[in-house]
Amino acid sequence: MAEPKGEPVLGLRERKKRRTRATLIDAAMGLCDRQGFDATTVDQIAAIAEVSPRTFSRYFATKDAIALALIDEVLDSAAAELARQPLDIGNFEALRRAYIAMARNTKLAAAGALTSERMLQILRIVMSSGTLRQATVEYRASKVDRLLAERMGTSVHDRRVKLLAAVWGAVLITAMDDLARKHVSGISVDDVISAFDDTYAEFAGEIAGIGQPV
Repeated sequence: MAEPKGEPVLGLRERKKRRTRATLIDAAMGLCDRQGFDATTVDQIAAIAEVSPRTFSRYFATKDAIALALIDEVLDSAAAELARQPLDIGNFEALRRAYIAMARNTKLAAAGALTSERMLQILRIVMSSGTLRQATVEYRASKVDRLLAERMGTSVHDRRVKLLAAVWGAVLITAMDDLARKHVSGISVDDVISAFDDTYAEFAGEIAGIGQPV
């Protein structure tokens, strides 16, 4: 049976599983935001979510896995914007437009979507941990990477896609490092966009004069 929009109607068991997963994610976000990712344990997350650590492990293999789920929320939203970018612009410019659009969209997002508050909370959590900052740039063939591969007419296994993703990750990390020098709890979406724009402008200036090897 399907709903009018063509989406399948979820059974009671599946709805319960999704609620439990969302509860675990929300519990992890609250704890990690207050005390930092590295100081947060699986037992603490399970206790806040009112489930057992064993139940936690049925949804997320490790604490890192739940953090990656948070990062993927941002990547999925960025990928949706990247899919809207014209193919006649460069890949870096397409990424720039996509990430800025994603950030701006959070200002108008409805509850349950990637709101400004949620995006900034995820950003604070990532910046609280060197492990998570590294995870943001590790190549995982995310939705963004798959769309990049499509734009380039190749697969996610292509070295060019991995290279572009690595360079883009460095731009993002540099922008986050700039934000980390400020009082993190007081940053806004506009601060994020500004830090990103400034970093990208410097990056674009550096590569503008790069020619083909001879």
